[in-house]
Amino acid sequence: MTQRFAFTLHATDGTARTGTIQTPRGEIRTPAFMPVGTAATVKAMLPDSVRATGADILLGNTYHLMLRPTAERIARLGGLHRFMNWERPILTDSGGFQVMSLASLRKLTEEGVRFSSHIDGSKHMLSPERSMEIQRLLGSDIVMAFDECPALPATDAEVARAMRLSMRWAQRSRDAFGDRPGHALFGIQQGGVTQELRAESAEALRAIGFDGYAIGGLAVGEGQEAMFGVLDYAPGMLPDDKPRYLMGVGKPDDIVGAVQRGVDMMDCVLPSRSGRTGQAWTRAGQVNIKNARHMDDPRPLDEACTCPACRSYSRAYLHHVFRAGEIIASMLLTWHNLHYYQELMQGLREAIAAGTLDRFVTDFHAARAEGDIAPL
Repeated sequence: MTQRFAFTLHATDGTARTGTIQTPRGEIRTPAFMPVGTAATVKAMLPDSVRATGADILLGNTYHLMLRPTAERIARLGGLHRFMNWERPILTDSGGFQVMSLASLRKLTEEGVRFSSHIDGSKHMLSPERSMEIQRLLGSDIVMAFDECPALPATDAEVARAMRLSMRWAQRSRDAFGDRPGHALFGIQQGGVTQELRAESAEALRAIGFDGYAIGGLAVGEGQEAMFGVLDYAPGMLPDDKPRYLMGVGKPDDIVGAVQRGVDMMDCVLPSRSGRTGQAWTRAGQVNIKNARHMDDPRPLDEACTCPACRSYSRAYLHHVFRAGEIIASMLLTWHNLHYYQELMQGLREAIAAGTLDRFVTDFHAARAEGDIAPL
């Protein structure tokens, strides 16, 4: 097994790419969707079940794990992979977004962010150096630089200030990360929806040098049209020979549009969160299993799906167990959603390799436009 981190590009179709990221813990096929294991678990799923959906890599959360059970405790117990029983690659975010969105009594300075925990009010400091230390203790395969991500809409001056602070923090993250063979550090491009700021950020990150590059500061309230507008140019500002990661995205049509525009990696809580709230993602769009129309429906969620929920259970059963508050409802719907997302990624990879992405995208949108057929 290789002891290095490397990205190999296999094929392109327009600006879309398919390739492989090599890590000591296994290969990651791109474009890749990363299920989110916020607190060292993908909710309602066993690790083997997540792997069975086709996932090559999971995402863990620096902010949540530093608060509970703490990175130091996880390190003493053998690292995050052993702790959560997932031996394949793990990417951890830097904690910057959660500090801004969840923590209270925040004080932002050049040094970092002082804040109070949303769990118990305890006081903490998160800086580029501390974020790198936490992710090292966790044993992350892919580490994210510490950044500030302002919510949109924001003034140009505020977006520029946050971006330039993030670039200074990116250099400090690079310095603190050091030389760790087999582990990778990704820089994060910021700049909101302003092309000039995105270009300035990309130039700064390229000058520092990273193993991969994320497109941050999107999916934070700007809407799909604005996000796609940025993705029309932002990936092309980043090195061709490194992975490109769009953070926090998204719905299936967001993912398809991002892949068309040159994105290699994505993550989102949506498929697992939707499963716990009775929402299933299918080729025909969303199915709300709570609706009474499914009460007597003997069909599976998706006739073409091979996940356990679709192979063995009817919509009527899923409707019943969800309305009854049974845990199996969250388990089956989450498994289905993650399976659907991974099948979508596999379809995108195969279409790019075959040079048929346009046809794949046309069929994808046509199936969703046709929608779910009425119950029998």
